[in-house]
Amino acid sequence: METRKVISPVNIEERKKIELSSGDTVRVWQKIKEGEKTRLQAFEGLVLARKHGSESGATFIVRRVIDGVGVERIFPLYSPMIDKIEILRRSKVRRSKLYYIREKATKEIRHNMRKLLKRSSDEKTDTKHAVVETEKVEETVI
Repeated sequence: METRKVISPVNIEERKKIELSSGDTVRVWQKIKEGEKTRLQAFEGLVLARKHGSESGATFIVRRVIDGVGVERIFPLYSPMIDKIEILRRSKVRRSKLYYIREKATKEIRHNMRKLLKRSSDEKTDTKHAVVETEKVEETVI
């Protein structure tokens, strides 16, 4: 009889059962080693793609926007450095790879920046007019 040896500390059957697909919002808890200590750090974002199915080299890409900068990370599904994967929200999408989200998010950020710049310039002109009106009122009172 042949006995199977499990080398990986990851529960492979449990990871295979995770129905992770593009469009899901997930929180990936990753083990980070600092010196002799290890800690957990969460990376929460949108799954853009899942590649290579459920084979040993399976990966998934998670995108998140941090301080207006898009950050993408590629996680191996069966990596022992991943402690757990939480699916926070499922979305119905019509594509298996959501790479177009990169450009869409960039356009949205530019649009919001233009709005902010326009608002700030409008506020500056409004304060200038208010100063001029108060000076005229003071002149008529004297």
